[in-house]
Amino acid sequence: MTKQKTDSMKLTIGNVTLDNNVILAPMAGVTDLPFRLLCRQQGAGLVCMEMVSAKAICYKNRNTEKLLEIHPDETPVSLQLFGSDPDLVADMAKRIEDRPFDILDFNMGCPVPKVVNNGEGSALMKDPGLVERLLTKLVKAVKKPVTVKIRKGFDEEHCNAVEIARIAEGCGVAAVAVHGRTRAQYYSGRADWDCIRQVKEAVGIPVIGNGDVDSPQAAKALLEQTGCDGVMIGRAAQGNPWIFREVVSFLETGRIPSRPDNREKRDMVLRHVNLQLETKGEYTAVREMRKHLAWYTAGMPHSAGFRRAVNSMETMEELLAGVETIFAGSCIE
Repeated sequence: MTKQKTDSMKLTIGNVTLDNNVILAPMAGVTDLPFRLLCRQQGAGLVCMEMVSAKAICYKNRNTEKLLEIHPDETPVSLQLFGSDPDLVADMAKRIEDRPFDILDFNMGCPVPKVVNNGEGSALMKDPGLVERLLTKLVKAVKKPVTVKIRKGFDEEHCNAVEIARIAEGCGVAAVAVHGRTRAQYYSGRADWDCIRQVKEAVGIPVIGNGDVDSPQAAKALLEQTGCDGVMIGRAAQGNPWIFREVVSFLETGRIPSRPDNREKRDMVLRHVNLQLETKGEYTAVREMRKHLAWYTAGMPHSAGFRRAVNSMETMEELLAGVETIFAGSCIE
């Protein structure tokens, strides 16, 4: 590996320089502290937290306080905020700025109805004037770099990612991540990478491409086809934190490490379980591991029966016994 190759993968966002340009996307209910730690250990250059409501911070919501927890080993980390009131968003950003995150991201991409119906998330892309007011106040309120995550547009009739990205740059935003789907698409169909290329050609700040990056080859293709500065990986990392070491290795050296065998998968699962237990306690850890275990074991023999069993497990003892059972034999050399 040459120094030139290593340096070419570095990505600077404001005053923060990442080890590489491969980023874990923020995903509600997924990118909690345990999962971020695993992805960072596997090579992610930046990990992004679950989105946090500005209103919930204002009201000192107890669950939101847990979402704001950060471990020293996961840095650099991006904290994602969402809201629609420029003054409230700016004030809450200022309130939490002393927490140990490195980058503040603002969400304009979330497609779920309860967010969109409040005029937040991807609904903001329908109101460029409000976007400008929000981002102007937010950037002025904090010293840390501010980034935004957007979509291609709200629907096919309103594909305004380029317009929103230009507004963001004009407001002093340090980078923009673009998901190549509209809100109307949610996560269906193919992501439009050409939209990402158009944004990259329209602005001078770093552009991070997102959508259908499910392999090292796809990550390289996205970078080459769009000219974007980084790749963001979301659903493809679920049950698969190894994707970060694979993408980073392929971009740096052209080589892809071997896929993890079942012994390594089991060890990762147990590590994940223990981190959940340490940070959330048994009751929550068992329930939140259910979806992760379904992802980790997808495609394995007897995985359908295992998933059904996991969904009825209520104790850590049951869960650990189930993990040992599904990996039994396949981990023996």
